[in-house]
Amino acid sequence: MRNLQAPGRSPVIAPNGMASTSHSLATEAAVAMLRSGGNAMDAALTACAVQAVIEPGSTGIGGDCFCLYAPAGSTNIVAFNGSGRAPLKNNLSWFQEQGITKITQTMPHAVTIPGAVDAWFQLNRDHGQKSLADILQPAINYARDGYPVGQRIAFDFAAAYDVIKSDPDTAALFLNNGEPYKIGQRHHQPALAKTLETIAAHGRDGFYKGAVADDILGKLNSLGGLHTQADFDTAIGDYVTPIKTRYRDYDIWECPPNGQGVFALLLLNIMAQIPTFGDNPLTPKRIHHEIEAGRLVYRDRSLYLGDPAFGSIPVEELLSSEYADTLRAAINPDIATAPLPDLSLPPHKSTVYISVVDKDRNVCSLINTVFHGFGSGILAPKSGVLLQNRGMGFVLDPTHPNCIAPGKRPLHTIIPGMATYNGKAVMPFGVMGGDYQAFGHMQFLTRLLDYGMDVQQAQDIPRFFANPHENFVEVENTIASDTREALIKMGHNIVEAKTPIGGSQAIWIDEKEDMLHGGSDPRKDGCAIGY
Repeated sequence: MRNLQAPGRSPVIAPNGMASTSHSLATEAAVAMLRSGGNAMDAALTACAVQAVIEPGSTGIGGDCFCLYAPAGSTNIVAFNGSGRAPLKNNLSWFQEQGITKITQTMPHAVTIPGAVDAWFQLNRDHGQKSLADILQPAINYARDGYPVGQRIAFDFAAAYDVIKSDPDTAALFLNNGEPYKIGQRHHQPALAKTLETIAAHGRDGFYKGAVADDILGKLNSLGGLHTQADFDTAIGDYVTPIKTRYRDYDIWECPPNGQGVFALLLLNIMAQIPTFGDNPLTPKRIHHEIEAGRLVYRDRSLYLGDPAFGSIPVEELLSSEYADTLRAAINPDIATAPLPDLSLPPHKSTVYISVVDKDRNVCSLINTVFHGFGSGILAPKSGVLLQNRGMGFVLDPTHPNCIAPGKRPLHTIIPGMATYNGKAVMPFGVMGGDYQAFGHMQFLTRLLDYGMDVQQAQDIPRFFANPHENFVEVENTIASDTREALIKMGHNIVEAKTPIGGSQAIWIDEKEDMLHGGSDPRKDGCAIGY
């Protein structure tokens, strides 16, 4: 139990249904959907659509989506991959002929074909109870009538100022008299409202065909993009077989590659045999071991992770107990190892995550993203669709597993999580923060299952992360100075994080009392609400 005299919040506890998201308005919309008879999938998609309007720096219909879903009474975990593919004309030889050696954030080539709307359509069709029109209505209202800019959203607007102003159409929509929107100001997206109405009326065809698709293609092609209608016609997500590992008495589930969930599981396998070093996860010894495990695992992520349709990924070998033992043995318990080889992959940053459990105990873990803050910064002006920059997950090296190719999916960082006990879902959970997500899954679960924290405390606790692209460890400013000094003496290059590290949501199902316990990360504007 937390110190009630210290800053913080208690977990939300409710008997029927619950939603937890990174924005209070999205959580409220999800709970309203539950109260109106919608199930966990309906509520999660409702929240996701609202966030696609009111958290434009993190998510949108121009992005991608992944989902884990546990139908009530079933031991089957459903996994869906709604990540987009490279245009069919995106041959490596074309980039070589153009002298392009790297895909950067605001290039049209950074825009893969958005997979979110197709994912929403398929998940609603197969697992929802309400119509897509019902699900999208709250988002339509916020886009048409305006929404208030929250504290974290204002921070994101300001942080992405250069990206926003790089495109005249984006600047016209997301700047207020040339300046980022500030806390409490109202922001409208009327063109996006009309696009959402079109999707509500016509389903996925409302996005991938007709005027909306023409607007997106017109904008991308005007900038030199190779996207075509054929790419939109084949933008169909897939049901995939989830992967898992055993941690303590729980099965932890992730989506398979091209997402990085396999490396969250590998981290758990390593940490399963690492001591807790007492009852505080922020001791120098414990932090050191987590940092070293993370550095080894992220090295392997660079070497192995890609689109399994274009090359073999050794998932079984990565998740073997023997491989975890090998990596664990490589950790020096007293000092940081020499710098690991440089990674060739670009950094990954922004997204939103949603947890929902309904009265029948359907459980949904869903994540949606535009990648970096405000994605590519490219806005299709007539439809109001802001496009992601997931193509930055590709490299232009023919020997690399993430080398660009027609119809290929890039490395993806977004990973919904699910925990089950004796075959039944007991917790949807997820962590935002791009690269941090795999490491964040490990940190959240170990705080919960090894240190006895509740679902809120496990998210509140200060964070740190060994940046896989630079030789330094980011620590939040709430980590004690003497702890930082001890880590420096162990050989770690410690720097203070410029922004909060990640964000998270989770809902724990207490089967004994038949109660739901929800938590939501204070680093965002969100909350958990139950009824």
